Amino acid sequence: MTTRHLYLARHGAADAFGQLTDAGRKQAGLLGERLAGLPIDAVWHSPLPRAEASAYELARHLPDVPVAEAAELTDHVPYIPGPAETPASWLGFFDGYDAAEAAEGRELADALVARFARMPDRDEPDTHEVLVTHAYQIAWLIRHAMDAPPSRWLGLNSANTALTVIDYRTGLPPTIVMFNDMSHLPAHLRWTGFPATARP
Repeated sequence: MTTRHLYLARHGAADAFGQLTDAGRKQAGLLGERLAGLPIDAVWHSPLPRAEASAYELARHLPDVPVAEAAELTDHVPYIPGPAETPASWLGFFDGYDAAEAAEGRELADALVARFARMPDRDEPDTHEVLVTHAYQIAWLIRHAMDAPPSRWLGLNSANTALTVIDYRTGLPPTIVMFNDMSHLPAHLRWTGFPATARP
């Protein structure tokens, strides 16, 4: 049975201009140390600077592993739910999105799934790929793996450089191995990217 292992991570903490902070670089380096013992084949990153910088920072711990941009990983709203699907607290978030923007976001989300959530053929070797992306894209891939309604990407958040793993095995549904795991981060670097509140 062939398995495609996807290691998903949100970029490290970034400033208001979208640039990786010192804390974000540390987070990405610690994620790289965690992944260093795995047979990683490739690191893919969003075109946005915070994701690209995170990818290269973690890749310092993965000698000879190629690092490349994937346009499908860029930050975007993958699906705009209708009023009946939208929790009241999210209603204002979608103000201003028109039909063309909604269609473009869904098209990009479909391309993300087509490229990275593909079941392997039986004659393919196992693969291990790291995707450095954004919270919404991780949420969309989790939603897809669970075969949940499109609107269920809402409410799935990921901390900066938290690790999510999905396995795609020939002939079986996707397996979510872990979600939002921060065990490689010290306490003061965990939960960044979430609203400030008490966390476990």
